[in-house]
Amino acid sequence: MRSALFTDLYELTMAQGFWKQNKNGSVIFDMFFRKQPYNGGFSVFAGLEPLLDAIQNFSFSQDDIAYLRSQNIFADDFLAFLSTYSFTGKVYALNEGSLIFPNEPLIRVEATMVDAIIIEGLILNTINFQSLIATKTARIWLASQKGYLMEFGLRRAQGYDGAMSASRAAFIGGASGTSNALAGKQYGIPVLGTMAHSWIMSFDDEEEAFKAYADLYPDTSTFLIDTYDTLKSGIKNAIAVGKQLQAKGKNFGVRLDSGDLYYLSTVIRKQLDEAGLHKAKISVSNELNEQIVESLMLHKAPIDVWGVGTHMVTGGDVSSFTGVYKLAARKNADGTWKPVMKFSDNPEKRTTPAAKQVWRLYNEDGTFKADILSLIDEEIVPHVERTFYHPNDVHQFFTCKPAKVEPLLKLHLDSGKRISKPASLTEIKAYVETQLDSLDQTSKRILNPHIYKVSLTEKLKDLKQRIIRENNAL
Repeated sequence: MRSALFTDLYELTMAQGFWKQNKNGSVIFDMFFRKQPYNGGFSVFAGLEPLLDAIQNFSFSQDDIAYLRSQNIFADDFLAFLSTYSFTGKVYALNEGSLIFPNEPLIRVEATMVDAIIIEGLILNTINFQSLIATKTARIWLASQKGYLMEFGLRRAQGYDGAMSASRAAFIGGASGTSNALAGKQYGIPVLGTMAHSWIMSFDDEEEAFKAYADLYPDTSTFLIDTYDTLKSGIKNAIAVGKQLQAKGKNFGVRLDSGDLYYLSTVIRKQLDEAGLHKAKISVSNELNEQIVESLMLHKAPIDVWGVGTHMVTGGDVSSFTGVYKLAARKNADGTWKPVMKFSDNPEKRTTPAAKQVWRLYNEDGTFKADILSLIDEEIVPHVERTFYHPNDVHQFFTCKPAKVEPLLKLHLDSGKRISKPASLTEIKAYVETQLDSLDQTSKRILNPHIYKVSLTEKLKDLKQRIIRENNAL
């Protein structure tokens, strides 16, 4: 994405207003989310690397400027300003692949007002979708007890861009590979696939179809066995061809795409073993999600590979990630920062003001204890006991002495240019696994997970309460 027209129109009309009224001063915006999707205990931060690339390249082409001029709402001098636009601010963010929790800044933008609002749509579109898909995939992967996941949702994804982004995010979240050949090329993701029912139906005989496929792909044959009758013909023909492959020193697999996956996989495993095909793998698909996968695992279904499409690449029963982008501070004429916050009758929708750092506190065993929001001039140190406060209820607090602390927001773009080392997709994927290993098991439950603490330092809590009191006094 290069065109800065990829933004909401009101961002551009506001940008013109700020620019015309000499209100294009320095500001700080936070990107955060309010609620865990799937009623889960964690989410996975995804999309940062492509976002940083896009921000660096965001600009208005001559055609873009001509289009804006045709709308008859933008002045020539402002369009001239946009014609040379490039982002010149700073972007702080968590590392991609971090586990994330509600109400903590995932991205902090320090820039002019025009810079900050033009990239809002880009930030939210990129991070919201990829974080949703990475989170969904991580849930399915954990439900499979870190099994082998095939992502093949291209045909069900939301358009071309959705399919490509979903393949990337699913790999980060735990998928072992993708059916999307272009994603394999572009992102370096392993490409996977079996066969369609149409392959088998194009032959007069099912065993002949399996034999022809095995002759073509003796090292990677997985036979789809439910085209006609899974137990009466499919598995029998697969065993016949599988024995021929085994005699040549090759292995193979079978795939189920319908029916009672527990019952069928159990019967098929027994038949494969009785035929001496102990190494043959069983793959399953058909509208799988984390609840189905977890149930099959709890019942010890003999399944080796999980093929997941629709529910992985679309987000399943959750349509979107709840990320928002809100102003946190603006710079005064004297160079000092004025913290600001959004108010609401619903306390949970009140924002937390000022430029902030996010700290991760660790227990002695290396697991996460809590995430803490502080003012950027504060430091949290290990082995010192401190009290931290609920973001919306000062009467809720906890005291702890962390064994280790880690500041999470790091500078990635400075003056609009990348200064952090880009992470590869395999590095991000490995980081997600490390993060999940550090999260307590109770927060990884599919149902009714433990709610992980996100709290404020006393100094930030006091600032927020002061601004609330001043607003109520108006």
